[in-house]
Amino acid sequence: MTQPRFAPLPALPYYAVIFTNQLADPALGYAAMADRIFALAQAQPGYLGAETTRDASGLGITVSYWSDEASILAWKQVSEHLIAQKMGIESWYAHYALRVAKVERAYSGPQERSL
Repeated sequence: MTQPRFAPLPALPYYAVIFTNQLADPALGYAAMADRIFALAQAQPGYLGAETTRDASGLGITVSYWSDEASILAWKQVSEHLIAQKMGIESWYAHYALRVAKVERAYSGPQERSL
């Protein structure tokens, strides 16, 4: 999966879904499903972009950006995503946290420096 490291900054406001997780050991099949779910998310109405990282200990953070809350709720109910959620809870994650935030201000740098 090749993607830009930074998602483009869309017009404000938009929503961020912040998914932090710790993989259990082993997390068999996780990488293939993560790639599939990421590709599926990109095709969803309202999807704007994502940024994701995982460290050597298995701690991962993915921030996906959405145009509105309705798009987030629709994505949560996609059947293949529901299967992945169930597998994550039952097999892959030692722990996870999900947060949804409305983004009302954003900038990037080092060129943009104002708040």
